[in-house]
Amino acid sequence: MVARQSNREFWLAFFAILVVTASYFLIITVGGKIPAASGFFGHMLGVIGFLLMVMTEILYSLRKRSRSARWGRMSSWLSFHIFTGIVGPYLVMLHTAWTFKGLAGIVTLMTLIVVVSGFIGRYIYTSIPRSADGIEVEASVIEREISQIANEIKTLDQTQAAHLRVLLKRQDQLEGQIGSMMRARQLLSLWHTIHIPLGMALFSAAFIHIGAALYYATLLH
Repeated sequence: MVARQSNREFWLAFFAILVVTASYFLIITVGGKIPAASGFFGHMLGVIGFLLMVMTEILYSLRKRSRSARWGRMSSWLSFHIFTGIVGPYLVMLHTAWTFKGLAGIVTLMTLIVVVSGFIGRYIYTSIPRSADGIEVEASVIEREISQIANEIKTLDQTQAAHLRVLLKRQDQLEGQIGSMMRARQLLSLWHTIHIPLGMALFSAAFIHIGAALYYATLLH
């Protein structure tokens, strides 16, 4: 049976962003200014945001490559991947203190590009039929269900017209899924060739930025 992808992770991310934003404005109200990136609060925003982004990049990919593992369903890991992929970059944005210069500005711009790319990838991902565990459903599985429906339709009497309409509607949906599946997979493959190098470039720039920040803010003092 093909499962639908819920939007729960978006609501959780929205709630987390509301909490962080409220805390951010509370700090501004108490301190009378925007928290500096080098200050304690701004620094913690950057650290936590970066850790969430690292988790976004690594954990879901590891789980996806270990389909025999039983540590969580793929659909749950995807939700976690989306949640950290939204909240992490938002924290990094707040960390910048709205100053986008030099390497930090480049990292911020790349972060925004990767996030937008992630939303596009999520849209393509959900267009591919999947099981309740988040595993791609093969065309043969859908074709088998169509065949079962067709056989059941042949055995129905006229007194079961309502059930017949339901089956016909489901049959049309499944046939449409087969037609769109290959196109979606091709788009997803193309998206991966763009999104993954962007993510690698982003984290390379982020690590350089972190190293420079530690050198100038810590080691030179």
